[in-house]
Amino acid sequence: MQPFTTITAIAVPMHEANIDTNQLCPTRFNKVPRGPRYREILFYDSRFKPDGTPTEFMLNAAPYDQSGIIVADRNFGCGSSRETAVYALYEFGIRCVIAPSFGDIFAANCAKNGLLALTLPEEECAAIRRQLQDRPGATISVDLAAQTVTDVEGKAHHFEIHEVRKRCLLEGLDDIARTQQYAERIAGFEKNYYKDRPWLGARI
Repeated sequence: MQPFTTITAIAVPMHEANIDTNQLCPTRFNKVPRGPRYREILFYDSRFKPDGTPTEFMLNAAPYDQSGIIVADRNFGCGSSRETAVYALYEFGIRCVIAPSFGDIFAANCAKNGLLALTLPEEECAAIRRQLQDRPGATISVDLAAQTVTDVEGKAHHFEIHEVRKRCLLEGLDDIARTQQYAERIAGFEKNYYKDRPWLGARI
């Protein structure tokens, strides 16, 4: 997993609350193998007409087609638990989503894929969205180690994050990589466990 440390990127304001995972990745795309195609899948039903031609959705045109951060309203990523919603954001180039709240499973899926979902108070999110609305193409910065978001006007906003999730993002550890850090301890446990319980026989 690619570590997340800092990012300074064009940020797109999304004022709609309750943007769900079906909007991020419509159900019919859930079995698409992870890869570059997910860049097109993100918000597909909003970005494309039934005949496949692009709409005027903000992510289809400059400057927002180069966005790396989304600043959203409450309950972003609600709905089903599909991890493909995170794939779509990541392949588009989104590395951070800022919102007052998230769907719990969505936020966990983000962390497991190197995408930071961070919460700020509703009024702070709204203020940053207004800044971005007034200055299309403006950038903001996120520093995970310092746990700060620096808005368009240079004001720093502190955010909280669980220490384990923070460490995993900083070090690029998904669940498998994190478990492998304890490989020697696991092997030692298994050796002693079966030595003390020979009646269990051969391991499968």
